Amino acid sequence: MISIQEANEMIQTVPRSRNGFFPTPLHKLKNISNDLGVNLYIKRDDMTGVNLFGGNKVRKLEFLIGYAKKHGYDTIFTFGATQSNHAMETATMCNVEGLKCVLYLVDLTEQKEEVPKANLLLDKILGAEIHIIPANGREEAEADLEAEELCRRQVEQMEKEGHKCFVIPEGGANYIGSTGFINGYIEMVSQMNELNEKPDYIFHATGTGGTLAGLAAGKVLLQSDTMIYSVTVSPKELSHLEKVAKIATESLRYIGSDKTVLPSDMHYEMSYFGEGYEKPTKAATEAIQYLARKEGIIVDPVYTGKAFSGMLDCIRSGKISKGSTVVFWHTGGATGVFAEAEIIGDIWK
Repeated sequence: MISIQEANEMIQTVPRSRNGFFPTPLHKLKNISNDLGVNLYIKRDDMTGVNLFGGNKVRKLEFLIGYAKKHGYDTIFTFGATQSNHAMETATMCNVEGLKCVLYLVDLTEQKEEVPKANLLLDKILGAEIHIIPANGREEAEADLEAEELCRRQVEQMEKEGHKCFVIPEGGANYIGSTGFINGYIEMVSQMNELNEKPDYIFHATGTGGTLAGLAAGKVLLQSDTMIYSVTVSPKELSHLEKVAKIATESLRYIGSDKTVLPSDMHYEMSYFGEGYEKPTKAATEAIQYLARKEGIIVDPVYTGKAFSGMLDCIRSGKISKGSTVVFWHTGGATGVFAEAEIIGDIWK
């Protein structure tokens, strides 16, 4: 069995741009714990820095930007929706490290760029080069393909001009980025050990799967028996877990581990995304209000609100038994509450 110290030493063998504020706080939600009859902790990855917004993407970007810097890249490209937390945090980290940032963003909600809100506003303040691709009624995946093709052409042109371009996938979901959440898992276990606690369950929101890949890899690395419940924020095929398991295993190889992550090491909760990505749900709206009014903590309608609603349902339905110790991983993105009406729904009512 690998110790926490040995796991930390493995993480330190790969490049990292240390700009996040770690470890992030972990504390008990006392009011909700009493209300639900479980020991509920919250991992505050909404507080990872460098700025106040975006949340957990910094964990991945420390390793992605660290890799880019080590290998001499001067320009970073990445993708997302117009309210992407990952895209905004990529712009932040690029500014800290003196790199040019180019964003290809798919507009799913017909935003008015002349009056940008939330993360798109922050992207502009941060000075990123922004290319917006209107979805125009297309499925998100189809618009994403157009964004990737336009990016490919720009990368090709810039490299002809002598630049060295590093393309980060949407959500930072590759083996380099997911290493950040191996580190996050080790960090969380260390904090729980200090509290003489052991988590029975972790709940978190999952989109591209990069966060899940890292958490699953961390669990396998430490041979933990904690159950990870990943609440999907958009439709996913179960076959997507095979892709996530591959990323997780590649992350372990990257830090020198010979362990393997299997799809059976992970669990998708796919009943809580409603009509799809960036589409609010009644349950998430109620969960956002419940957490805010019980504990004063804000989660967003796109990711963490849906994940929190899924966790509440699992506890209230008895799927998670009374007395269990649960960690909710707050992956951030609270800027989503300042986005368009189509995204926030009725959270203010």
